[in-house]
Amino acid sequence: MTERPLSRRAALCQLGGLAAAPALAQPADELLDYAPRARPPEGYPAAYATTVRAAEDEGRLSIHSTTDERVAAPLVADFRRLYPRIAVAYEDLGSTELYHRFIAENQLGREAADVLWSSAMDHMVALATAGHALAYASPEQAHLPAWAQWQDRLWATTYEPVVFAHHKPSLPEGEVPRSHAALARWLAGAQGGAVSYDIQKSGVGYFLAAQDAAASEATFWATAQALGAGRARLLLTTDAMVRQIADGRARLGLNLLGAYTVAQARERPALGVVFPEDYTLVTSRVLLINSRAAHPNAARLWLDYLLSRRGQTVMATAARLYALREDATGETTGAALRQLLGSRARPVALGPGLAAPLANAAYRDFILRWRAALGYGKG
Repeated sequence: MTERPLSRRAALCQLGGLAAAPALAQPADELLDYAPRARPPEGYPAAYATTVRAAEDEGRLSIHSTTDERVAAPLVADFRRLYPRIAVAYEDLGSTELYHRFIAENQLGREAADVLWSSAMDHMVALATAGHALAYASPEQAHLPAWAQWQDRLWATTYEPVVFAHHKPSLPEGEVPRSHAALARWLAGAQGGAVSYDIQKSGVGYFLAAQDAAASEATFWATAQALGAGRARLLLTTDAMVRQIADGRARLGLNLLGAYTVAQARERPALGVVFPEDYTLVTSRVLLINSRAAHPNAARLWLDYLLSRRGQTVMATAARLYALREDATGETTGAALRQLLGSRARPVALGPGLAAPLANAAYRDFILRWRAALGYGKG
């Protein structure tokens, strides 16, 4: 089978960091022959050495992820330090593109990524329940909460709040809505200036909308109507919303992924972050190993690394994603977030029910009602 060229955002992680695949692929093959063999992590079963050796013999790992390449780079680089004989091809994609591309590649019989790592938890559940996830019992499982894995096929890797954000100069702290009901009222009275997800095009946006509708149907649909009345700008990513809020093109954003937003707020003083006081959804970047992975052992090593104390600490320091494990250290840990949020934290548990809103009829009805609430087709 002819190899497909990597997209412009793909990165082949070579010795010492990230580099473009085409120029360095052949030298990497030569260098890998001289890289030292890796040892299993301390405390792992002795049999894990077999998995490490098999992964090194595979020599490759392909990851498709919704996590920005610049955010994931410290994790990939640290993984390569542990396993220098394994080259990593990492490509960041939008959640909807990741999902549909994987399905299309399977239907066409093409080689798909070994690992999917996505913030659209419902997409991942749908793929797993359709038989696309390889079952694997990670040695790190005992360090995770019960809700963070499903049948050894899906694995939560982060503990990330869903937040509101505002432009401090034009929307001071005292005027910012701090609950979902207050948000609906603010939107209804505001003269525009809001940004949110376009849930028709963003898988993460649709997933978060479905979660909010389940939490309070009346409040969610009131919010949708107010977004339409205020002609809110609908975007595809948290990063796009953050940029518009931080530079004053928007006053308020809703349902932003907290890891990116909090990290940007440290660098952009005009950007304010609000953890909703009625409830704060806590989602996770979910990992799935492709049941037809070309490099299944390398995929196992990547999963175990992300779930390990070492990987989780890199998340909470260099990557600034909210780590899931209690024993992880760094600026963005789930333990600190749980202390901050207390009882208002509402973690989304993995399970087959998450895929229900994606069923054809349910999805169609939700989108049609959302379009009507926003006033699409009027005038």
